[in-house]
Amino acid sequence: MSGKIKSRSAANADSLSPSVSCDERILRDCHQIYIDTDSGLISMAQTVGVTLLPPRKKITVMLMGNHSAGKSSFINWYVEEHIQRTGVAIETQGFSFVTSGRKRESLTGNATLHLYPHFKPLQEFKGVSEYLSTEICTSRQKRFSLVTFVDSPGLVDGDMKYPFDVDQAILWLGKLCDLVLVFFDPMGQALCKRTLNIVEMLNDCQGDKLRFYLSKADEAGSESDRQRVMMQIVQELCKRPGLNKCGFDMPTIYIPNPNKPSRCVNQIEEVCRTIEKTINQTVQNTLNSLEKDCELITEAITDKLHTDRQSSVDNWRARCKGCLLGLLGFCVPLLLLALLILGSLSREVLELTLGEDSTEALSLYLAPVVRLFDSIPIQQQLYCCGGLVFLSFILLLLARLSFRTRPVLSGRQKRQLQEKLEYVQEVVKNKKKKLYEEYLRQSVGDHDMD
Repeated sequence: MSGKIKSRSAANADSLSPSVSCDERILRDCHQIYIDTDSGLISMAQTVGVTLLPPRKKITVMLMGNHSAGKSSFINWYVEEHIQRTGVAIETQGFSFVTSGRKRESLTGNATLHLYPHFKPLQEFKGVSEYLSTEICTSRQKRFSLVTFVDSPGLVDGDMKYPFDVDQAILWLGKLCDLVLVFFDPMGQALCKRTLNIVEMLNDCQGDKLRFYLSKADEAGSESDRQRVMMQIVQELCKRPGLNKCGFDMPTIYIPNPNKPSRCVNQIEEVCRTIEKTINQTVQNTLNSLEKDCELITEAITDKLHTDRQSSVDNWRARCKGCLLGLLGFCVPLLLLALLILGSLSREVLELTLGEDSTEALSLYLAPVVRLFDSIPIQQQLYCCGGLVFLSFILLLLARLSFRTRPVLSGRQKRQLQEKLEYVQEVVKNKKKKLYEEYLRQSVGDHDMD
């Protein structure tokens, strides 16, 4: 089995395009190790009662904020294609997934949930399915091949009616996403209460994923105007419990336009570095999870083999106990039969039938029992015989119950488990070690790896 796995893994690696980055290749290889039909970790874990989830091949980045905050514009800038509609009006009314693929394609809600099965619980939110879509483009700009963007609906206050519970949907997505970028628009909507409320709730359980940015900073007027807007946003945020933490940061970003130069400091590349850092952390987490899952499977297989060995020992003891009880159960009626024979037949008949020596030995061994039985009153002897018969029945019943054994693995099943154990320890762990070395070589020198 190990040889087949190695050759198949090598074939998969060779089939990848040379343009695939190291991180992308590592995530794909890890994903393949889990989902392989014949010997993937998921199917292997199921045989020993362990449930595993395959790692995702991309990180998920959700963008949220008030309407016209520049979320869709940022996605278009990042992928360097006009994928999302932009404008002052509320263009994004639902959740739009933007990901890379082989060709330009638009998917509806059902196709989106088939593409992202881990997002299927979104169907439980009434009305969300009709407002799900996916945009697939062929862009390979920046790190887009490793990113899936989730463009959320623009948030507004007042009487605006959404076709679904947008607050709960965003909170649920925030738990699954690896990074949540919150864009604050300086043009009068930055202090949208709905946005601030959702940010506060997200911060309670997903605070490490949140990143805040002042978008469209070049439209905020002069430097003093920008500072005043930022102070207002920060003051409003810091009024919320949990958000008034030390080291609060809100970089100013805007989409660069060569035809419209601005003196405002643009920190949009900081967003790219944050995304890249999340990708790197995801690669490390995936490799660490692979090691933990290998240990989990190894422990489960070892426990199952140990339990099987213990069951075999217990079954052997149960059979011995059953044989002993059964022997005792049969000895009681045989003893009564021997007493009946000795009492009903004369010594001459016994010597003629068994021989003199055998009759003498039988009389010698049964003499104590005969004396004990004769000492019992004749009226009680029948009850004693009945008691002995009942005792024999109880012993035989206990013998039958003792022969109930635990199920054990067949020789073939034990060999298969042993092969899986060797595969995990020798093949998967070595593969994980090579992938980790490949990842680290991007950052450190070869001499540091020796």
